Amino acid sequence: MGLKGLTWSDRTYRLRAGEQRSDAYMAINPQGLVPALEVDGTVLTQSMAICEYLDECYPDPPLLPADPLMRATVRGFAQAVACDIHPVQNLKILRMLAARGLDEDAVQGWAREVIETGLEACSRLIADREGPYCFGDQVTLADIVLIPQLGNARRFGARTDFPRIEAVEAACNALPAFAAARPDRQPDAE
Repeated sequence: MGLKGLTWSDRTYRLRAGEQRSDAYMAINPQGLVPALEVDGTVLTQSMAICEYLDECYPDPPLLPADPLMRATVRGFAQAVACDIHPVQNLKILRMLAARGLDEDAVQGWAREVIETGLEACSRLIADREGPYCFGDQVTLADIVLIPQLGNARRFGARTDFPRIEAVEAACNALPAFAAARPDRQPDAE
């Protein structure tokens, strides 16, 4: 939203404290997951759906390339992060693993392995791309999902030292919208 120059009001929920499972939040999003975006009384959930909605309503700057083949390529990369890497870090998944008897080291090791395997694949997907961002000279949905994932990867002690990914991260973090969105700059930072 910051990248598009939009203004909004935040409501924060401390995930580690379980506030996303409160009756108040479950009334907003019955999945008990973040994010949720309320627009004119309708609640949108899931990061990818929210990003695409915002891109359709506020097309400048576009988060997807004009070319249909490149649009699909960017979406594929974004889905690789959002569907194949990110879910293993959700507290719900981690708690389920612990409840099934995995100790903390095993849970962390499992998450780290999935993250590293996924990031390595992502690095290969963009290895030959030119420009400062994942797919060229313009920030896309791919960059928007990749950058927060790198923070999560570090939280698990996973490798992030993939040269192209490091270069993309540096370029994105130089942008004010990305800098403002960093987790450590949020009101609910722990």
